[in-house]
Amino acid sequence: MNKRLLTAAGISGVLVLLLLAGGIVFFTGRESGSAGQGSGLAAGGVHADTLRLNTVRLALDYLEAGEFRRALDLTDRLLIENPDDAGARELQDRILREQRLAAETEEAARRAGELAAGTGDRRGAAGAERPGQEAESAARAAAEAERRAAAERGAEAERLRQEAESAALAAAEAERRAAADAEAARRRAQEEELARASRELQARMRAVNDLVSQARGLLQKDDLAGASRVFSEARSRMPEGEPRFEAQKLADMAEAYYDVFSRHPDTADGAEAGRQLSALAAEAADKDPAYALPRYTLGRFSRDQRRWDKAIEEFREAARLEPGNHLHFFELGRSCFSARRYAEARESFAETTRLKPGFEPGWYNLGGTLRILNRQDDALAAYRQAIAVNADYAVAHREVGRILLARGDTRGAIDAFGRALRSNPGDIASLRELGAAQSTAADFGAAEVSFGKALQMAPADPQTSYNMAVVKLALDKNAEALRYAKQAVENGASNAVYVYTLGLAREASGDTDGAISAYREAVSLDSKYVKPRANLGSLLLSKGQTAEALRCLNEGYRLEPASFEINNNLGAVYARLEEWDSGVEHFERALAVEPNHPTVHLNLARAYAGAGNFAKARDSYRAVLRLAPDNWDALFELGKTSVTLGNVEEAKKYLRDLLKRNAAYAEKAEAERILAGL
Repeated sequence: MNKRLLTAAGISGVLVLLLLAGGIVFFTGRESGSAGQGSGLAAGGVHADTLRLNTVRLALDYLEAGEFRRALDLTDRLLIENPDDAGARELQDRILREQRLAAETEEAARRAGELAAGTGDRRGAAGAERPGQEAESAARAAAEAERRAAAERGAEAERLRQEAESAALAAAEAERRAAADAEAARRRAQEEELARASRELQARMRAVNDLVSQARGLLQKDDLAGASRVFSEARSRMPEGEPRFEAQKLADMAEAYYDVFSRHPDTADGAEAGRQLSALAAEAADKDPAYALPRYTLGRFSRDQRRWDKAIEEFREAARLEPGNHLHFFELGRSCFSARRYAEARESFAETTRLKPGFEPGWYNLGGTLRILNRQDDALAAYRQAIAVNADYAVAHREVGRILLARGDTRGAIDAFGRALRSNPGDIASLRELGAAQSTAADFGAAEVSFGKALQMAPADPQTSYNMAVVKLALDKNAEALRYAKQAVENGASNAVYVYTLGLAREASGDTDGAISAYREAVSLDSKYVKPRANLGSLLLSKGQTAEALRCLNEGYRLEPASFEINNNLGAVYARLEEWDSGVEHFERALAVEPNHPTVHLNLARAYAGAGNFAKARDSYRAVLRLAPDNWDALFELGKTSVTLGNVEEAKKYLRDLLKRNAAYAEKAEAERILAGL
């Protein structure tokens, strides 16, 4: 958005204060903490990102139930595994805030109870509330605080649900492809084993195969007891002297138990399936040390338990035993990625794509790893290769959009997000990011449509409400902006940015006092947030509260000395106080950040004029006119400055030019009077 302007009286004309408008939030998901690291990895089995999302959702469930300690334990676990996980850190901050809020609410309720019972302190001052009224007020405050916290929890849960569904699309496709490839390899091994056996041995092997297939079918129905009985019979009929065949059947059963575990990881059946698969896979590896499948199964089991070192060890061994199988390298890459061993992950995914160029999850995960390694061009090429394999790979289109948007290619980003949505119309993340890209391109009408569709899918999402409010402000739809800003704050009450934007919307709607209140609240929520201080200072100055404006802006300057808006607004305050040297200093600091800003050049010219340095004032007025030839105030004041400097002919030229080009200028009479006297 463009910066909006507010005027305040100055010594020489009008000093212009800058109010910083809200910006669009770019949705890059919550998979990772740093910019450019929002891409999740496509999975086989239980997806690492899905496990993270499940952990976050469980933490939210505990938060909803008021189990703050258990919720914090889960976020601690996420942050131990990945200290850069900004989403987990944000959730942890929220839990701590709500823990404090709950304590305050409990105290308010206790206080209300005491007052209602007449046991609280009596207030003797005139006009004080009666105990019953104070109790009612405290109860109302506690209820409102709880309502806001519950709304925020609900909105966050809805956001995570949407993100989980989006991540699951990539995971499900990768799982389907990986399972199909693994099953094909298993069948080939079985057929090869049968082909080499004698006719009698083949008959015995087929009988065992039938029993193992029956046991696997029972496990698909979660009948662990029945599967165990049938498999025991199969083991009793194993032909002697055939360790490779026996290893294959043990590995087949371990895989079947793994499927049970992956469906029910947190149940008694899942735990039992985990014990069985571990024992069977280990036995299979002992029977035939050259057989890769049991190592692959143990690797996936370890991965799902987030035992990354063990998973890497097993997948690496599987890859050594069967170096032509792309799945071993794929899963090795995923485990290395989860262990933050990104260089090794990149090597593994590169080998995956070399072995099977048509396996699009390999390209997608290679792209995600390259992004972590800050190799954006290579990442973009990998994502595009995934799309070349599968043109409908929605999440790859989305990642392309994210990279292009980060490098300033808004047109390319809009196209990429659009392709993602054509492939998956329900991809709310791409819809939000499309709106962000359209806003960056200043196509606010299109962004309005995109954010509107996103809000239809997730009405309680505060971030989309916030973005919609920013877009409505850009479109000068101030009443609608106010509605969406309120909605964002209702569902994200502790977010200082949302509250700040509410201040912008109130101010745009003419509610200056309400804007001041919102800016103050934003500062109270985040004491290091400079934007609301810049706007608060300008509004306080406009209301004549110069001393308070100066305190507010000086605090902003302490936090962010290079802030363009803070420096300009401080210059305006010092000009109001006629402390010209300080005013000049801050206007010059502002221009060091944005040297071609005509408004600040105008402010600097007026400060120089106020200080009596008319030569420098003249130069600054000229700078304004080079940047904005139709700035009538600058032209008028340059004429007056030329008179002061004794440059009569120059003054006549400027004033005549002003009257010729703008006959309706507000100070026309004054300009004519000066001109007549020259």
